[in-house]
Amino acid sequence: MQAPQVTVRAEADGVRVVVCSGEFDLDTTGLLVDACDIRPVPAGLLVVDVRQVAFGDSSFLNALIRLRNTRPLALRGPLPKQLQRMMEMTGALPLFDIRDTTEQAG
Repeated sequence: MQAPQVTVRAEADGVRVVVCSGEFDLDTTGLLVDACDIRPVPAGLLVVDVRQVAFGDSSFLNALIRLRNTRPLALRGPLPKQLQRMMEMTGALPLFDIRDTTEQAG
């Protein structure tokens, strides 16, 4: 298993970028949620960079959906094949704004 890592950086215009790498499951998805809830400055746009996610289970997808429902959110891709397949199978893919370039991501 690749240990999950989450890093956060703030960019101009209130954009917060959260970079995820490794494998995320029920025990580790909290790292993503905690990183997205950093205070005191709320992000105008939250960009979750998932390009380096080796595995994400349904709890990871559920966290992404919950985040998307509470704030402006975009995923930075391209999506890893496993994550894209799961999002297609569950019908969640159309819910997300997926941006494949730096300019689009924030």
